[in-house]
Amino acid sequence: MGKAVQDAKLNTPGAPRLTFHSLRHTFASMLIAEGANVVYVSRQLGHANPAITLKIYAHLFAAQEQADRMANLIQDKYGAIL
Repeated sequence: MGKAVQDAKLNTPGAPRLTFHSLRHTFASMLIAEGANVVYVSRQLGHANPAITLKIYAHLFAAQEQADRMANLIQDKYGAIL
C-alpha cells in the first residue's frame, strides 16, 4: 500500500495517517450504512464471531437502525406531502 498511498499524495505531514486499519474500518462502516447485517459484516472482516463485530461497531448498527426507523416513520406519516 505504500506506493499507492504515496502516489495518491496521502499521509501528508500534519494529516491523519491512512492505514490498513483505516480502510478496514471504512469498509465495515460502509457495509453497515448500506444495511448489511452483523453476521455478513463479521464474515467480511474475518472475525471469529459476530460478537466481536458488535463489540466494535455496535454504535454504528444502532445509529443505522435508528436512521432507518425514523426514515420509515417520516415516510409513513408525511410521505404524501413530501
